[in-house]
Amino acid sequence: MNKPLQRKNEKQLLHIVIGGELDDVNKVYFKDLNKLDFIGAFPDHASAFNAWKSAAQQTVDNAHMRYFIIHAHRLIDPENDHQDH
Repeated sequence: MNKPLQRKNEKQLLHIVIGGELDDVNKVYFKDLNKLDFIGAFPDHASAFNAWKSAAQQTVDNAHMRYFIIHAHRLIDPENDHQDH
């Protein structure tokens, strides 16, 4: 379950967790973008990491499945010095 929204005076460092089956285990190229697994958006790295870990562990038997944490706050606001992971 996601944390409640943070207060406006707190930093919200948006992270997105996605995954899917890769075409080649040595490259980050998804086999089928229509089957991309969107796990969710999270307000901090810790909660995104927990979601990533849970999703990755469920697909451990498929070597082609990969999950990623996207640091969306860095894409949205690249000028700001973000002190997270």
